[in-house]
Amino acid sequence: MLKAAIEKILSLDAPHIEEIEGRTYVDKDMTQIGKELRATSITMNNLSSLVDFIKKSKADFKTGHYIAQVVSPTEVRLFSSLDADRQRETLAVVKAEIPEFSFGQFIGNEEFVIGVQSKFLNEDAEANDKPIILQFAGNVKAGTVAEYGDTGVGQKAAIKKGVASLQEVEVPSPCRLMPYRTFTEVAQPMSNFIFRVKDNDRYGVTCALFEADGGAWKNEAKANIKAYLEKELADVSNIFVIS
Repeated sequence: MLKAAIEKILSLDAPHIEEIEGRTYVDKDMTQIGKELRATSITMNNLSSLVDFIKKSKADFKTGHYIAQVVSPTEVRLFSSLDADRQRETLAVVKAEIPEFSFGQFIGNEEFVIGVQSKFLNEDAEANDKPIILQFAGNVKAGTVAEYGDTGVGQKAAIKKGVASLQEVEVPSPCRLMPYRTFTEVAQPMSNFIFRVKDNDRYGVTCALFEADGGAWKNEAKANIKAYLEKELADVSNIFVIS
């Protein structure tokens, strides 16, 4: 009786295949065992490492073409061409390490000033509003934000000038800034932000930056990455760069 029970259990594991009206059905989910062996992808943090890997690690590459896909402003993947199983091997995943900034959130003006100072670039000084943002956020006097308020095209408040005097300042809206948002090997996109400052009963003056370009900077960043890789891999004939 025990033997029959064991045989019954084992028979349940076997897939049952049946033909119904010219179509073949199976009662088990079956997974194909591939013909090709695939390596685990390598993780990197910058584009120059990917370029070095492609140029110097020839033993890791089979014959055929490879695709470097710009997935996002912070990620690039290197794929093989289709193998015998009609699948692609992922050789490398490159994820940019960039400083995080709390966009869309009001934070204390001291934390805000430190973040803008360290995580935004100074390039293109004529079009870059970083200096006035820092001047405004670093010196705004508590209690004056509500007094002057938002004009619709900017925000006014009194900032401290010297020890005892105040100066009225208006920040343009939108303002133009260049934060670190993509790989450091390529140019960081300049884009529009809405700057807001308000008094908080608990934290005092708080500041925030809201993105105001509809995400257009992402397309620019991806185009910059693609151009960089095409230039650096110009002498590698079997690599296609796509975005």
